[in-house]
Amino acid sequence: MKIKKIYTWPSPAKINLFLYITGIRKDKYHNIQTLFQFINYGDTLKIVPNKTGSIKLFTQEKYLLNKQNSIITAAKLLKKKGLIYKRIFNTYNGAKIFLKKKIPIGSGLGGGSSNAATTLIVLNKLWNTQFTLQELSLFGLEIGSDVPGFIMGHTAIIEGIGDILYPIKKKEKWYVVVYPYIHISTKKMFLNPLLTKYHSKKSIQELLNAPFNNDFEDIAKKTFIKIKKLLAILSSYAHFRMTGTGSCIFSEFNDKNSAEKIFKLIPKNMKSFVAKSLNISPLHEMIYKE
Repeated sequence: MKIKKIYTWPSPAKINLFLYITGIRKDKYHNIQTLFQFINYGDTLKIVPNKTGSIKLFTQEKYLLNKQNSIITAAKLLKKKGLIYKRIFNTYNGAKIFLKKKIPIGSGLGGGSSNAATTLIVLNKLWNTQFTLQELSLFGLEIGSDVPGFIMGHTAIIEGIGDILYPIKKKEKWYVVVYPYIHISTKKMFLNPLLTKYHSKKSIQELLNAPFNNDFEDIAKKTFIKIKKLLAILSSYAHFRMTGTGSCIFSEFNDKNSAEKIFKLIPKNMKSFVAKSLNISPLHEMIYKE
């Protein structure tokens, strides 16, 4: 696809349908097995390339401007890699990036990683650096373990430290997602002293045939009493479970009507929404279509 110089791009959320910790490496990073599922809910990025060499972020979420966020990190990383590998083929070497945020920070929906992935993919096109998705995934791994999943753009079972992906296709589902207004640090959850047991690694078929669980859910319930109470309340409506390292919880349904019936029961003081599963990232649907 020949893309326009000014365009608004999706930065979708994900949910982890299961998440298991299978061990810890010598470098202290944890190995995982997870089922990574895109949903039709997320942020948007408008990226305007320029010839100034500067990279600037604009957003109403002022807290993102006060630290080194994933968008600026991704743009600077791509620029650095482009120079190292002599991939800057045209005069565009800067950008103004406008972020419209919907994905809560620290929610387990992958907002920061998704933003980084969208930035890498779109600027790779706009700056004409011509890196492959596999190369971008390796760059993305320097930012976070979820970034390669967003870059490759398929529902996938992900292993290792986020660097091993097995694309799969899942039947369409609908989800009710609830955000308890709690920010959970992924790093702190992996360092939580309650994380003491590891799962043995399973085959893809074993993973898909077994009940889906999340190793961090019990840890989150013990660490954040609000999550424990929320799961107890919502369990009277449907089976809810946690995504990622938290804090969002979700329930799965076969059709939209069933999801919306439960959604209407969610207390109004909770942030919640209904979303559909996507086997292909909406960013891929836009940028790689013929």
